[in-house]
Amino acid sequence: MFNNIRKDFPIIYNHEKNKPLVYFDNAATTQKPKNVINILPQYYSHYNSNHHRGVYDLSVKSTDIYESSKMSVKNFINANSQDEIIYTKNATESLNLLVYSLSKCYLKKDDEIVLSIMEHHSNLVPWQQICKKIGCRIKFLYINEDCMIPDSEIEKKITNKTKIVSIVHISNGIGTLNPIKKIIDYAHLKKAITVIDASQSVPHIPIDVRQLNADFLVFSAHKMYAPFGIGVLYGKKVILDAMSPFLYGGDMIEYVYEDYTTFAQTPTKYEAGTQNIASAQGLEEAIKYLNKLDLNKINQWEMKLTEYFINKLKSLDYITVYGPKDLKNRGSIISFNMNGVHPHDLSSIFNYYGICVRSGNHCTQPLMRYLNINSTVRASFSFYNTIREIDYFMDCLKKVKRRLT
Repeated sequence: MFNNIRKDFPIIYNHEKNKPLVYFDNAATTQKPKNVINILPQYYSHYNSNHHRGVYDLSVKSTDIYESSKMSVKNFINANSQDEIIYTKNATESLNLLVYSLSKCYLKKDDEIVLSIMEHHSNLVPWQQICKKIGCRIKFLYINEDCMIPDSEIEKKITNKTKIVSIVHISNGIGTLNPIKKIIDYAHLKKAITVIDASQSVPHIPIDVRQLNADFLVFSAHKMYAPFGIGVLYGKKVILDAMSPFLYGGDMIEYVYEDYTTFAQTPTKYEAGTQNIASAQGLEEAIKYLNKLDLNKINQWEMKLTEYFINKLKSLDYITVYGPKDLKNRGSIISFNMNGVHPHDLSSIFNYYGICVRSGNHCTQPLMRYLNINSTVRASFSFYNTIREIDYFMDCLKKVKRRLT
């Protein structure tokens, strides 16, 4: 469906002329199209200046670029206002900002925070640390034999003592697509604040924060075809206004006196220091590219690849596949193991064939421990991947099997 767009991605297109590059590590980061890559030298060659701080033309242009980028993000996730969009350096920083700021306003001793056992360490360790400091308690939503969170877990774990529910939308470890709307609605029934880690969903399926009614949602730009160094924190303005800043310094202040300081309005009060303006423009270019392709069509193609890949894997009796069996309950992330072969060895040999897959615990050690495994091989797809690449992968997998067993 998207074969003709591979020429838009220099790293893929250039490798096709020489050694094959089969890039199946899109959950870690995506490759960048030319319109995104070209924006960085263009910005630094023509517009480089500090935003929000000058009345000269270059500074005004940088400010316009920065604010235009935020408007694109606002429209992309259907936020109510551009003021609900905060830029950070990645989803990890967005989550740390929320943990710090929410803890100062909304958490006290013996309060409960609900996470899932599938959380990336970035959405687990910060909550652990703040719970130690305040005396809160973390409760986990566990998965069933089909790697899904059952309704009984949601209704049992989210209670009147729950103050925050922070949960991944699509698991980067096993691909589970969580029933996020159901969890948000039930959390709100118990008057809890909801935080959604959408790092693995925003590049693949349409996200409407108003329809979801999420209080907060975070993601990293580099996982959605944009440059490294910029992340997004969406938050309902009424809650953001009530929270305290995370970092202090330039641009986030209103007035500074010798003995006290007042802070700027949301979202500026959460964006201390000079921001990554070039990457913000790159993010806007990535959004334009995704909008042109249509996320619904992207999702259809990626799920076709996922179904084809899983069916091929399941036909091999020496392969164990993890994650939900029903395609409607998963994203385009597939974790698997080969009997008797360590995932690192398998991925290293794949590299010899020009195939990029991830091996390890995928920053989800509690999940791996719960599944009684140490690590997996993970393949994750983008719209620029093809059926032909999967067939090549399967041929190589069988060669690896013959070499190692």
